[in-house]
Amino acid sequence: MRDTGLSSRLFDAANVALMFVLMAVTLYPMLYVLFASFSDPVLLANEKGVLLRPVGFSTEAYELVFQNPQIWNGFKNTFLYVGVGTVFSLTCTALGAYTLSRKGLFWNKPILMLVVFTMFFSGGLIPLFLLVKGLGLMNTLWAVILPNAISAYNLIVMRTFFQGISEELIESARMDGANDAVIFVKIVLPLSWAVISVIGLFYAVSEWNSWFNAAIFLRERTKYPLQLLLREILVQNQVDYSMISTAEMDSMLAKRMIKYSAIIVSTVPILFVYPFLQKYFVKGVMIGSLKE
Repeated sequence: MRDTGLSSRLFDAANVALMFVLMAVTLYPMLYVLFASFSDPVLLANEKGVLLRPVGFSTEAYELVFQNPQIWNGFKNTFLYVGVGTVFSLTCTALGAYTLSRKGLFWNKPILMLVVFTMFFSGGLIPLFLLVKGLGLMNTLWAVILPNAISAYNLIVMRTFFQGISEELIESARMDGANDAVIFVKIVLPLSWAVISVIGLFYAVSEWNSWFNAAIFLRERTKYPLQLLLREILVQNQVDYSMISTAEMDSMLAKRMIKYSAIIVSTVPILFVYPFLQKYFVKGVMIGSLKE
């Protein structure tokens, strides 16, 4: 028994040590960007080794970012896409999941197989572009939202969760004269806040990080989301020099400052959502993914 207890403690200690290593590997890049964004660019360029604090504290990078009207316009567009897209996707997913969770639905399994099929195969980018263009959605809000409105994975998880709701409860409501719309709104949805919160967060994060559809279907920069502007800064190394207000600042250092601060500015808002929905994560996803 002593050997078993010692082995258990050693195993727990090794797990804790491994978790700390993984936490450090995951957290340090975020901390590096945060510290670098508050650092003096000249001192940061000369800094060697691990960065554990801001070097020569400075908020000039954030001043340059927030002076740019494109950033504010990108924020406005992103919040619009996230708000409308999340509500629309969540509504469509919930309606589809509830319909497919009913046992008496005609052709239930064939329809579900078609949904699963889309997880592995797609029509491709060119047919999608032609479809969006043919529908007259180019350069509109719906061109960004509609192509990825419903996730097959999220639909299946929510369907499985709905199947776990007591069938007797639904049948009793039906005997009292409630139709499917009343059952869905007054019984199913109030019992499903856990999975709705998790799936809603998944959609919100996906919309927040989305830039590909905007890059393909939007033609006016005034409609660009924040992430597409951030991609231009980070990947294509395109920085609006109107953001650089000090003539004596080297352009490369200015670009570096703007990159770090832009990453923080685009990341922080969505991070504030997680603490409010954290309690629903395990309950919503595990229940929705284990039962069949």
